[in-house]
Amino acid sequence: MANRTDPLAKSIHGTNPQNLVEKIVRSKIYQSTYWKEQCFGLTAETLVDKAMELDHTGGTYGGNRKPTPFLCLALKMLQIQPDKDIVVEFIKNEDYKYVRVLGAFYLRLTGTVADVYQYLEPLYNDYRKIRHKLSDGQFTLTHVDEFIDELLTKDYSCDTAMPRIQKRWVLEASGTLEPRRSALEDDFEEEEEDKEEEQPMEIDEPNGHEKDNHRGRSPARERDRDRDRDRKHERHHRERDYDRDRDYDRDYGRGRERDRDRDRERDRNRDRDRDRHRLRDDDYSRDRDRDRERDGRERERRDRDRGRHRSRSRSRDRRDRDREDGEYRRRRGRGSLSPRGRGEDGTTREEPKRKKEKKEKKGEGNAPDPNDPEIIEMNKLRASLGLKPLK
Repeated sequence: MANRTDPLAKSIHGTNPQNLVEKIVRSKIYQSTYWKEQCFGLTAETLVDKAMELDHTGGTYGGNRKPTPFLCLALKMLQIQPDKDIVVEFIKNEDYKYVRVLGAFYLRLTGTVADVYQYLEPLYNDYRKIRHKLSDGQFTLTHVDEFIDELLTKDYSCDTAMPRIQKRWVLEASGTLEPRRSALEDDFEEEEEDKEEEQPMEIDEPNGHEKDNHRGRSPARERDRDRDRDRKHERHHRERDYDRDRDYDRDYGRGRERDRDRDRERDRNRDRDRDRHRLRDDDYSRDRDRDRERDGRERERRDRDRGRHRSRSRSRDRRDRDREDGEYRRRRGRGSLSPRGRGEDGTTREEPKRKKEKKEKKGEGNAPDPNDPEIIEMNKLRASLGLKPLK
């Protein structure tokens, strides 16, 4: 809410007045302590007190681009949009030079072309010193007329883009403005009149009589001389304005060429850095491929060594197993009759016959006797029951 433009404010140059300050600079101002503490709730009447406390001008400074109080108050004026009469009183204030400079800066942003030339050009006669804070935080000494000339001739002032205005000679040709009259022209005309009055008497060589320049002047001749002098002054002022505009255009062209050279140098440095990074990336990728190949070779060598060791241990285990099998066969061979008497499972072929004989002998020893009285009595009982006799 504290950063919104006054709802009753009119649009300037077809946009919100606060948009005349660039968005990045505007966000820096919104985040500054001076804006939050000193500019909150200011009106057109109370803003004068804050403007009287200013002691320097400037835009943003430092590494984090902190805004100056001058720029904060200028944005506050754009936000509340004071009346034109208040701004004109700011400019006409001769007691406080920073109040005058603040009003001129605001009028340059929001005023029409005619108002800008009408109210700012008289400030060329103000030669008071003011302090200006640079982008590195250092202060420099300048003057009010230099600051006004910067507002009228430069595209940027206090880190703020100035709206474009027409040349003065264009406005003079269209009749919007009258030819500018310097404060020194009256003194210049008085000096010229004094020089004309101090000219010596001319001598007419054929007759040898002295001729007084100031004697015998006709009114028509005086009128023609005054007209010629006025025409000469107008031509002088027009040439001076044209020279100033031409110097401004030349400086502007030089500035554009300087910016173009700076951009070209920046592009060249960027290309050089890109090539350097590309070479560094190529070297890094080459080293990485080389390390990968070296790791692959070392891995293959380890695999070969591991396979060789595994095959060697496997052959050693096989030899030990064969040796153990040979010893076992020898031990088994000593206990058997002959290799031919052994079967596939290590037992002899005569074992089944021996077992059969033992069973037959055992069966013969346990068979009951048929003449046993108990068996006979048992068979009789079984016969009475209808059962078969015992075997």
